[in-house]
Amino acid sequence: MANPPTAGRFRTPISRARGLGASHHGVGHFVTERVSGLALIPLALWGLFAGLRLAGIGYEGAVDWVSIPLNTALLCLLIVVALVHLKGAVQVVIEDYVEGFVIKSILVVGNLFLCVLGGAVGVVSILKVAFTGAF
Repeated sequence: MANPPTAGRFRTPISRARGLGASHHGVGHFVTERVSGLALIPLALWGLFAGLRLAGIGYEGAVDWVSIPLNTALLCLLIVVALVHLKGAVQVVIEDYVEGFVIKSILVVGNLFLCVLGGAVGVVSILKVAFTGAF
């Protein structure tokens, strides 16, 4: 069975024997970053127009607006998608520009922790306003 002409052309014989190569995680990060970026386009436009509309209606009007189920769902989705995109983008910067395994690992875990914490606080806050009408 012959290998295709490009298969393994840039790998050393020992790396082919050991099966060393890409960890196969890059594609998942790439797809997540692109899909979240595409999802952010309509969500960010909606969020911008919603924010402009909310600026003039006062506290009670904003609480009533957040209590509408579609607005509640879209606000939660905006926060989650934005933080998924942020987590991936910051992780790429950390992995590309930070030297040293230990500090890189600490920063990647800290990035994940802060994004999850921000998402949880944001979604709980939106749901609290939507269901109780108070902040």
